[in-house]
Amino acid sequence: MGLGEEIRRTTLQNAVAHGGKTRGDIILAKILGRYPKYRSQARDVLAEITDIVDEINKMPAERQRSELEALGGLQAPRRSASSNQTISDMLPPLENVKDGVVTRFPPEPSGYPHIGHAKAALINEGYAARYGGKKILRMDDTNPEGERLEYYAAIKVGLDWLGIKYDTIKNTSDDMDLLYSKGTILMESGRAYVCLCRKDAISRNRREGIACRCSKADPSDVLDRWERMFTRYKPGDAAARYRGDMGSANTVMRDPVIFRILDARHPLTLDRYRVWPSYDLAVSVEDSVDGVTHALRSKEYELRNELYRSILAALGMRIPEVAEFSRLEFEGMPVSKRVLRPLIEDQKVAWYDDPRLPTLEAMKRRGIRPEAIRMFIASLGFTKSNTMAPFDALEAFNRRVVDASSVRLHMVRNPREIHVSGIPKSPIHLTNHPTLDLGSRTLAPEDVLFLPGDDVDEMRPGMHIRLMGLGNVRISDTGGCLRAEYVGDRMAGYPIIQWVPQNVAHRIKLIIVDSLFRNGRFNEESLIEEDVLVEPQFLMIPNDAEIQFVRFGYCRKESGYRAIMTHK
Repeated sequence: MGLGEEIRRTTLQNAVAHGGKTRGDIILAKILGRYPKYRSQARDVLAEITDIVDEINKMPAERQRSELEALGGLQAPRRSASSNQTISDMLPPLENVKDGVVTRFPPEPSGYPHIGHAKAALINEGYAARYGGKKILRMDDTNPEGERLEYYAAIKVGLDWLGIKYDTIKNTSDDMDLLYSKGTILMESGRAYVCLCRKDAISRNRREGIACRCSKADPSDVLDRWERMFTRYKPGDAAARYRGDMGSANTVMRDPVIFRILDARHPLTLDRYRVWPSYDLAVSVEDSVDGVTHALRSKEYELRNELYRSILAALGMRIPEVAEFSRLEFEGMPVSKRVLRPLIEDQKVAWYDDPRLPTLEAMKRRGIRPEAIRMFIASLGFTKSNTMAPFDALEAFNRRVVDASSVRLHMVRNPREIHVSGIPKSPIHLTNHPTLDLGSRTLAPEDVLFLPGDDVDEMRPGMHIRLMGLGNVRISDTGGCLRAEYVGDRMAGYPIIQWVPQNVAHRIKLIIVDSLFRNGRFNEESLIEEDVLVEPQFLMIPNDAEIQFVRFGYCRKESGYRAIMTHK
């Protein structure tokens, strides 16, 4: 199926499932999630999607359904394998719940979603589920300098992978005219003004609590300057500031900037706007007009709550309840874009799906399951104390999820030959799991086997070892050629070692992952590629499946020639 046909089928399926209408950004997220190779061509793909969406949205519902059936029929919606019940259970009750609960998750499309985003999204989902409420996904896209179509799609792909479904999906940039009207009201009421001071002067005055001359401008001059921000002023010439309290101990309230001029091209609105609201202005207005009842956000925004409420009070708008929870990141895996972007730009990290990163794309590639992320976040509880968790805490939950479905296979690192005399040549059957019925596989021993190099280094003449599933051998020579003789299956208590027959050994790349940072410094040894040998059954296992290489750990099969270490 070509890309155009896949876009059409996906658009029809989504339209039929949602009352005959769909949106281009939703289809873009689904297509780029399915076909990552097109992410660098997101703008061209969106152009094709837009034409198809416009055409299909105009079709009668009956025609949409009949064409979809011709292309393969309606597919049942995919349900998440995980439950949000544990998330809901760990949350404390919300205050002032009256006529239902509406929560929102407002990520900025300036990067790939990470574990911190997952925590925020799951907490908002958990509260909506607990109170039978609604969830809003709102892209906080008011900074065109850092936003890209690829990031919109990546956020939606990551949330879909987590199994989070939203009642409403929108962008802050959809409401620019509304935000401008609120800005005008603040100017007219004297609660905002346009400042012509340089950026460094504004910062200095805010630090020192000094009001500038612009704050004393005549109201007619303020409105004239406000108009010129849209037509005449250049970036840096002017900024709209909220009239807070320059003497406040909370520096957030010291006349913060609420609109600034940016001539950068926006991924969605292109060149339509050049005056952009700050997060503080946009999130306040959007939460109120969207019907959000409880604004739940991480603790870093706690000092901004006063400004949030002040802006809405000045506009005479409804003020939602606000609650904070702790930030989340892993030890040695920072989530800050200020840290991650330079690593990518300097090519220390290939991309946002690098398995060392805390992004959802990276964890998916590494083999972490969304069910494990849900259980892990539920285990943290709801607290304001910032959480710097060890990654092995998440690994423990993931191990619980993947163990029952992980086939056990032999894998040999730093392979060394051993010649075994008298070895039985009849095929042996190895179970795919030590305790569960996952079937078995057949492996035919040969005179020449490969063993792990680290084990071979410990061998001495006369020593006995047990070849896993095969039997015991006695080492007879460790000189130029390692030799042994088969001595049967009647003795126990010897070191057990995995092996691969030389004639069917399959070579793959094994990606071994370690902490990205150690003691605050980039770990140059955090990603190692090794050539290893595996038994041929590896080729029969589907890509993306989790495997446990015995005596090593769990790994995700990425392809027939590559696997990524998930964890021990």
